[in-house]
Amino acid sequence: MQCSVPLFNAVPLITVFVCVVLGQLLGRIRFGPIQLGGVCGALLVALLVGQTGCMVEGSLKDFAFALFIFAMGFSAGPQFVENLNLRGLRFGVLSIIEVVFVFGIVMLAVKFLSLDPGTAGGLAAGAATESAMVGTAIEALGRLGLDPEAFKAWQANVVTAYTLTYVFGLITIVLFTNLLAPRLLGIDLKADSARLAKEMEDENGDELGAPAAPDLVGRSYRVAHPGLSVAALEAALDGRVAIERVRRAATQVAVAQNLTLDLNDELLLDGRRDAMLEAHALIGPEVPGTETSDIVLVERDFIMTNKEAEGRTVADLRREAPVELRHGVFVKSVKRMGMQLPSLNKIPLQRGDVVTLQGLQEDVERAGAVMGKSVPHGNKTSLVFVGLALIVGLCIGHLSVHIGGAPMTLGSGGGALVSGLASGWLLSRRPTWGTFPPAAYELLKDLGLAVFVVCVGLSAGPQAAVLLREHGMALPVVGICVSLIPALVSLWVGHKLLRIDGPILIGAIAGQQASTPAISAVVQTANSALPVVGYTVTYALSNVLLPLMGPAVVFVAHQFSR
Repeated sequence: MQCSVPLFNAVPLITVFVCVVLGQLLGRIRFGPIQLGGVCGALLVALLVGQTGCMVEGSLKDFAFALFIFAMGFSAGPQFVENLNLRGLRFGVLSIIEVVFVFGIVMLAVKFLSLDPGTAGGLAAGAATESAMVGTAIEALGRLGLDPEAFKAWQANVVTAYTLTYVFGLITIVLFTNLLAPRLLGIDLKADSARLAKEMEDENGDELGAPAAPDLVGRSYRVAHPGLSVAALEAALDGRVAIERVRRAATQVAVAQNLTLDLNDELLLDGRRDAMLEAHALIGPEVPGTETSDIVLVERDFIMTNKEAEGRTVADLRREAPVELRHGVFVKSVKRMGMQLPSLNKIPLQRGDVVTLQGLQEDVERAGAVMGKSVPHGNKTSLVFVGLALIVGLCIGHLSVHIGGAPMTLGSGGGALVSGLASGWLLSRRPTWGTFPPAAYELLKDLGLAVFVVCVGLSAGPQAAVLLREHGMALPVVGICVSLIPALVSLWVGHKLLRIDGPILIGAIAGQQASTPAISAVVQTANSALPVVGYTVTYALSNVLLPLMGPAVVFVAHQFSR
């Protein structure tokens, strides 16, 4: 069919970017806590534009999907690998529940509604709000040996079923995590989060991981209460300040832990702003007009790679580390999968966490070298590293084994996902081997997925009405079940058997469905970042398991349809 828009017909790429832009604008519209997001918005726009006959031929779709799923795997790699242990298994049970029940419910729908493999793949992807499954399901269709017309029709059904069920799946999981789950648990999400956060405060009463962590400052004081040693004074202030310089009678004295402070010594301190008020009472008056600009406080990010520090909290490390190592070093925040942890006193560190240290440069670099590897500065991407990783992944994706006479293969998408996981994990251990800044892989994720869904949406446009007429409201109803039933089972298992705290469990349920809108709404409702603790684990696991389930759904549904 010829496109009825002359400009789109002359330059098909314009069609793609028009759909991407309009889809992003549509996805920003918020209905209470519900927001479609740019991917679903772009797909809706592409389906509408596709009614005019506009299409984009060539391999742009496959190229965009490979970039997206590699970047997604890269971002989840460190967290995914680190949770393949007994600690991660506790939350991993929830992701396994998600996969098992999504697959089971979709297969029941295939059996009783006579769904074709394309519709089954789109139903699973949309109801589980896992956009990557659209790509792996379409790839799996291409390996069934279908004639071109059947492939085109079933590919269109993937997209249409995804679009229909995504909206209902998203609404269901957002309402469940924010309204229904707290009521079923018998908790007030905001009050319970505040109580749990209070228990996780550090020994100084500071919730260290909070976005409003105190800034570091430098101040000078004159000793009015002599007799304390440097070690005793720093201990009295709970390690929240460090004495960097001692001046006695216009002469600078070497700072040592056993140095006893004399009357009228002038001390130069750096530390947390709130601790300086206590320093005034313990030491003496602040020295006005004293030059403190020679203290240059820096902030550096380090990827935690020290195996001995794994499983220990920041408070543990601060308490157990030698004085010469921790002196003058302050932890500003810890990020996991780009999300800031809400508290550092009771949340164990994992390898791959990004720890932000503050203090004098020499102090920060000394402690950071023990903690792990410095995060490379700059915005350059190692295209050699990324390109080689993609080549390896695509090659892996085309390896196949025969099971029951049928060839089983990961496909390009699965291979790129596995390669991305391995690359993300590898660079978290060896950051000097290459650079792939967060801004770069976030761009590939967002743009790659948007371009991919627009390409398939344009080709699916003319077929969308056929599926709607055939199944009507049956797909949305099944989509609600696919979203709701695993969440209910996980809530019971997590509460009764795993004994996970309510706010963290609700965050984990948002993560098992890989729903960023759901966790954003939960954090807003809870007025706390605590749910993020559970979310990061299940999100990383589900972002791998659900896309890999796409080919299984298509293959089994194809067996049923014979």
